[in-house]
Amino acid sequence: MWLFLAFVGVPLIEIALFIQVGGAIGLLPTLAVVVVTAMLGTFLVRNQGALALGNLKRSFENLNDPTEPLAHGAMILFSGALLLTPGFFTDAVGFALLVPAVRVAVFNYIKARVKVQSFTMGSMHSAQQQSRPAQDDVIDGDFTEVDPTKRPTHQPSGWTKH
Repeated sequence: MWLFLAFVGVPLIEIALFIQVGGAIGLLPTLAVVVVTAMLGTFLVRNQGALALGNLKRSFENLNDPTEPLAHGAMILFSGALLLTPGFFTDAVGFALLVPAVRVAVFNYIKARVKVQSFTMGSMHSAQQQSRPAQDDVIDGDFTEVDPTKRPTHQPSGWTKH
């Protein structure tokens, strides 16, 4: 239901804002504002994205929980999509998500409503190996030798080069 309201409500808000702003400042200044906000948003998203990527790398290097840096990166990516979408409402939400304090507030809001049942670091394969008793290093397998002189039995389709 919320997704339906977003897909109907956001375009209606954008249309109303375009009509209001266009009536107040004119067509060309309105279009110029939309283009300038997209360019400014692209610049800010690149800078914030680089910072978020650095924070994510540091969390991996220090073996910290990467949840918050990943969430910040996702919100920056979402803000970039909003800023590239023409409109005043989406630009306002996109610029708001570029403010670190707003991202922290959104992250804390979501974190309070999500319950994590387990969190592990490392691969599941290594955890399974540690729980098994040690076995010898022999791997049993079968093989079939392929004759390298064998030629295809059909003609090329013409879609590829010979």
